[in-house]
This record gives sequence, C-alpha cells and structure tokens, in this order.
Amino acid sequence: MLVAALALSSSMLLAQEVPPAVAVPAPATAPPAAVDAAPEESGPIAIVSLDSKSPDAAASVTGALSVSQGKAVIAASGTVNAGAQTTQVVLPHRGVLRVCAATSVKLAADSSVPAGETPGLLIAMDHGAVEASFATGRNADILLTPDFRILIGGPGAVELRVRLGQHGDTCVDNAGINAPYVLVSSVFEGGAYRVQPGQRVMFQHGSLQEVVDQEKEPCGCPPPPAPVESNEFPLAQSEGLVPLAAPAASADKNVVAQSQPIPPLVYNAADHAPAPAPQPPAAPPANPPAGNKKPGFFGRVGKFFRRIFGAE
Repeated sequence: MLVAALALSSSMLLAQEVPPAVAVPAPATAPPAAVDAAPEESGPIAIVSLDSKSPDAAASVTGALSVSQGKAVIAASGTVNAGAQTTQVVLPHRGVLRVCAATSVKLAADSSVPAGETPGLLIAMDHGAVEASFATGRNADILLTPDFRILIGGPGAVELRVRLGQHGDTCVDNAGINAPYVLVSSVFEGGAYRVQPGQRVMFQHGSLQEVVDQEKEPCGCPPPPAPVESNEFPLAQSEGLVPLAAPAASADKNVVAQSQPIPPLVYNAADHAPAPAPQPPAAPPANPPAGNKKPGFFGRVGKFFRRIFGAE
C-alpha cells in the first residue's frame, strides 16, 4: 500500500511539473483551397478561334497569348482584329464577346482588384461595333471609346451592343428587362448618362448633350450581306430597270462561229426562174402585098402637105 501511494504521488508531481505547451501538436498544412487563392487569375481571359474557311474572314490576335490547336489563348491582355466576318471571343466561365467585322478590340484584365477576386474586363475600341453576352461579377467591366467610358455594373447578365459611327456618333443598346447597370460618362465634357434596361440610345457627335432616346437603328453588328440572286432574269432586269449583263464568251468553237455576223439573206426570183424551153427557128415573114404596104414617116409627111395644098 505504501509503495502504491508513493508511485501515485510521484506521477502527480511529474504531471504538475510538465507544462501544457509541451503537448501542443505540430501546425497543420494549409488546405488546398488556400493554395489557389484566386484560380480565376491563373486562367486566360479570352479564347479566339483562328480557323476559317475564308482567309479574308479569319481573325488575327496579338499580345500576351499562346496558340494551340487553331485557337489563340489570351492570358492577360491582347488585341483581336476581326476580318470580313464577325469574330466570336470566348470569355471563360463568363460568356462571349462578338467583335463585328472590320473591328479591332483591345482586351485586358483589371489589375487593381484584390487578390482572390475575379477581375473585371477592360474593353477598348476606336471604331466598329461589338456585342457582349456574358455574366458580370462583383467587379464592374468597362468599355472605353474615344469619347466615353461605359461602366457595366454587376452582378447580372449582360446583353450590351455598342456601335461607333461617323463624327463620334455612339449607339448603346442595353437589351433585356433584367439588364445590368450601365453608366456612360464623357471623357471630355464630364457628366454621365444612365442607359436603362431595355433602352437604346444614340449619343450624337460624341456628346452627352445630344442624346437620341429610343434609337431606331440597331447598335450591334450589321446584318450579313444578302445572297446573290440565282435567277438569270431578276425582276429589275425584266422591268428594264437594269441592263442585262453581256453573256460570257464560250470556249466552244461552234458557239464562236455562230456568234460571227451573218450576211443578210437576199432572194432574187430571176436567179431561180426556170430556163425557157428552146423555140424552133421562126420562118421568114412573107412579103406583104404592094397595095397593103404602110407608108413610112416621110410618106405620111408628104401626104399631109398634099392635103394642105389641094394636090390630093
């Protein structure tokens, strides 16, 4: 009993002498989610397909990018130059941006946002038109033109169309009843104009003072050209409004020979009349009786004078 009591008392003393900090476990490793604090930042901001059946319609992309399997992947910034057709730019995890024909657009990620947040997209253009169909996040997207700064607030679904015309005319269409907050501010004049959901506005001459509300003309990409009419005699030509096109020359020798000028057809009946039948030689006429001989010209004159002078 004494030994057991001594052992128990010694163990209690040892427990009191050892501080609790000795038993603190080693620090755990950070969870996988903390390692990739901003997975969106590591991904590209845009992907553009470079494959096209027509060389004139193909888009060209420059900037900080990589090309793989016929696609240009823009990492942080780049420029998209559309060809003769509209170019579709894929915005990963967000949507698409359609760059209309003959339009150049510069794209960049907003580097001012804190780490771990999805950066907004910066779009800059100085001519042409674009159509945006993508989702917005906490950070706003911005579209810059020579005269305006267009802020696209979120979160929401964007269906925005912007077209730049002559003399600074800028058309902005904020389509959809659930459209996001769109604020147009002037670069030179100051001031701002909010484009309401479902509203289409034309800012004439690049000014907020000349606003055409409910613009009738569309703000996005122009419609594709109409197909060539296959009818050889369209209505305009049949009505005589448009001259008929000259037929193409044929390589067939027979056709070429027929196209030479043809002499006029002349018909002469004398050339086709039957030849007369041969006639027997005529017999010499018999001498007329002397009494029946007709007087000649001088004989008639002499008879005329004899009547006048009574000699007859």
